[in-house]
Amino acid sequence: MSYSKETILRECNAVCKNTLMETLSIEFVDFSEDSLTARMPVTTKVHQPDGVLHGGASVALAESVGSMGAVVFLGGDKVSIRGIEIAANHVKSVRDGFVYAKASILHKGKTTQLWQVRIVNEQDELVSLVKFTTIVLASK
Repeated sequence: MSYSKETILRECNAVCKNTLMETLSIEFVDFSEDSLTARMPVTTKVHQPDGVLHGGASVALAESVGSMGAVVFLGGDKVSIRGIEIAANHVKSVRDGFVYAKASILHKGKTTQLWQVRIVNEQDELVSLVKFTTIVLASK
């Protein structure tokens, strides 16, 4: 990729305005040759009633970072990416701080892609492990 890490992260964050990502305060914070990482604050806005991170918010974070990773790695504005399957295992509760979701591509097909998204807390302990499949559609 010919763009700098800073440019990629700035562009990823810019397209989040007025979306679910902005509502959940998701911010893209790291990029490498085969992964993209975002973070999300754990506040009452993403809690379930008993005061811990809602699994649905974790899944929204995972799908957001996996989809954006597919856009970055597969052609940007030349393609449209859609999630077609997602499965999550939640293994640890989080009450506050940040969670970090790192999406790594496992299969980079021309039509479908398979992603693994590891969500960890600030101590780098596994919170959720997500498998996410995307499909490439022609841009309109």
